[in-house]
Amino acid sequence: MKNISLKLAVTFTIIILLNSCASKKDVVYFQNALDYETIVTNNFSDNRYKVDDVLSIHISTLDPQASLPFNLYRGSNNTTISPEQVDYIIDREGNIDFPVLGKIKLEGLTSTEVKNKLKIALIDYLKDPIVNIRLKNFTVTILGEVNRPGTYPVNGEQITILEAIGLANDLTIKGMRENIMVIRDFNGTKVYTRIDLTKKDALNSPVYYLTQNDVVYIEPNNSAITSSSLDNRATIALSIASILITSTVLIITRN
Repeated sequence: MKNISLKLAVTFTIIILLNSCASKKDVVYFQNALDYETIVTNNFSDNRYKVDDVLSIHISTLDPQASLPFNLYRGSNNTTISPEQVDYIIDREGNIDFPVLGKIKLEGLTSTEVKNKLKIALIDYLKDPIVNIRLKNFTVTILGEVNRPGTYPVNGEQITILEAIGLANDLTIKGMRENIMVIRDFNGTKVYTRIDLTKKDALNSPVYYLTQNDVVYIEPNNSAITSSSLDNRATIALSIASILITSTVLIITRN
């Protein structure tokens, strides 16, 4: 009787602990990539401007005076202080109100397409205009099983999902790497796409390159789900083990 009781207590405790463990295949990225393997991909970033995007647009030419009417500034008249250039917000109709040119439709266009559109519009006013554009509200949000969830600004025109996860100090050991969700919004339409970072095919995913305001959500894996109730299970396991051991001791004592 005492051997059976002890075995039940030990077995029950081991089962609880094993259920909370994660295997190597749950946490390693790009598991099927071979050593020195070269992967050629046609995947690329193609960010398109959206409603409420904030753009910095600067027009320049060889004659600085000629381009002045196309650049709006705010700031002090004090010559020791550089004036601040006005940014443009894409309105609900997808337009910006540009000096001299008036309303220009930018929603749905890429940076290259906007540059070409402005150059064509400026050709009647300027010789060989140079158009520089920067998206100023490029942020991505990382939620779920990462070490530092939050919303992060992006410097530059593109960011991969790996770089975004790096900003959040990587996934925790309890993050589900094979089923990461990316929520993308465009003009009120939300698209949910999943990516498996344990496979090299992730490089070809349409969400490998993130766009502005994307939300990346990392679900908890089975280990996290198990460990979330581990305290209760451990308490129950210890209680049962304690009862079994106590019963065994009483039996031994009586015998």
